[in-house]
Amino acid sequence: MLIRIALLTTLAAAPISATEAEDDLGTLNPDEMTWESFIDRAARGETDMVLCSTGYALTKMGAHLDARKLFTNCATQGYTGAMTWMSYMEQNGNGGEFNPDAAAEWDRQAAEAGDPVGKFNHGLNLIRGFGIGQDEALGRQFVDEAAKDGLPVAQRLQAAGYDLDEVTPDADNWRYAPSF
Repeated sequence: MLIRIALLTTLAAAPISATEAEDDLGTLNPDEMTWESFIDRAARGETDMVLCSTGYALTKMGAHLDARKLFTNCATQGYTGAMTWMSYMEQNGNGGEFNPDAAAEWDRQAAEAGDPVGKFNHGLNLIRGFGIGQDEALGRQFVDEAAKDGLPVAQRLQAAGYDLDEVTPDADNWRYAPSF
């Protein structure tokens, strides 16, 4: 009993500072579900399903640079949904310059990885020649694959005889016009 009392007295007399404990044990009580924690994790190159999906909310909030960090990490790790979002970011100049070539490349990668949205977008890019050489026959094949995968918008485009006005408002036609 005397040994326990002596040990407790010694421990109480030499408290460990919070900083020392944090250094030895890592971050105590970390922020786990804040925007800042997701952005910090992305800066460290981390990826997981929840972290990757956070980019969507960041994009919708207008935090495009942070969303781009998340999507880039996730896309390079093989998350096809992040690839299609990177395409969206490149196509709209969110968090960077408007870059149709990069947008088309992300769509191609997603399509080749089997993503139905990637197949559809890659097909549209090929049909239009947007950011990639125009190849309408190959583009229709990708749209057909996306439709076979059950993507409703691809099925709608098929049913409309591949009339792009069915899936793209005519107000956007300027964007897809040849730039020669």
